[in-house]
Amino acid sequence: MRGRMIHGRRPDGELYEAAQDYDVHGRTIFAVDRAGLNKRLLDILEEMPNVKFFFNHKLTGADFKRRKAWFEFRDQASTSDRPAEIEIDFDFMIGADGAHSAVRYHLMKFTRMNYNQEYIDTLWCEFQIKPNNASNGEAAGSRFRISPNHLHIWPGKDGSFTCTLFMPGSGFAILEADPSLLPNFFDSFFPGVTSLIPPEDLISSFQANPHLPLISIKCHPYHFSSSVVIIGDAAHAMVPFYGQGMNAGLEDVRVLFSIMDKHAKGEVNDPAPRRALALEEYSAIRAADAHAINDLALQNYVEMRASVLSPLYRVRKFLEEFLSFWKRKILRDSGKEPAPGQGLNAGALSSTRQPAFAWDFGHYLGAPTLNWNSKPFRSP
Repeated sequence: MRGRMIHGRRPDGELYEAAQDYDVHGRTIFAVDRAGLNKRLLDILEEMPNVKFFFNHKLTGADFKRRKAWFEFRDQASTSDRPAEIEIDFDFMIGADGAHSAVRYHLMKFTRMNYNQEYIDTLWCEFQIKPNNASNGEAAGSRFRISPNHLHIWPGKDGSFTCTLFMPGSGFAILEADPSLLPNFFDSFFPGVTSLIPPEDLISSFQANPHLPLISIKCHPYHFSSSVVIIGDAAHAMVPFYGQGMNAGLEDVRVLFSIMDKHAKGEVNDPAPRRALALEEYSAIRAADAHAINDLALQNYVEMRASVLSPLYRVRKFLEEFLSFWKRKILRDSGKEPAPGQGLNAGALSSTRQPAFAWDFGHYLGAPTLNWNSKPFRSP
């Protein structure tokens, strides 16, 4: 993904697109399909002889001192309304069970955890831009109705785009009360949308798809003794506007296991004391980075929503690119240029459910700041 794409309407009524590249040196962000990545990981794990999957098991209790856990198991073939409960003994539990983590909930009973949860005043709903009907022999790129190399959205392989509407709850309430307002609403504040998504599809998607909240979670510590640690959204759920939620979870795994490997050197009869030291170190060093990316995600929402069209933002971006260009030139001339993937503005792997235009409807029927991530509308 080369950069953002800003969409709008000129005073004469003509629609326009304006790209904002991420990097003056031409480097890009690489994105992968999350569902495909999850499927591939499951396939690889399933081939490992020391890994077993247990689906339809819900954690209902945990004792991290005695290392016991209780699960509800709902057998699809069972005729009983009450799920069976099973008790297991475990050595080490890793909680990667999302923002509403059951592992974190039970962990709080065993450690003095500082915990902060914040819902931002924004809900989200998905829409879809369908592909062009490309005839046989035409290039695959012709199926895309807008640029697939800019982050309005992540394009589907079939030429479709999944789009996400972000809007304050009060705006959703107005449109929920009368969904017939949707086409006029988009025409007024997001010119060009109804030429990509037919009005009837806008209404049906709005009514069929859930309108979900966005949550930001910070906590610390992430562990108790040698028996449990939480990672990913369970430890630091963030809003999607930076596109780094999955990256942060993958980085958790890398950092955690590098620390555990360090403490595991040498033979010991009981690995628990060393693991306890490793988990303590992990909690100590990882929280600051996790909280920082959490804050950046919230700040990027403000930037995407309105800043990209402000003169001050454009001046700042020009200065950043100017300094980055000359810094790299000086380093190159001196033979000290960083290797690919290192240094400022290195590309990141981004695996997001994050949207299409990240449409932000500021204050519907209030201040005229409704837009596709800014004014008039734009992509993240």
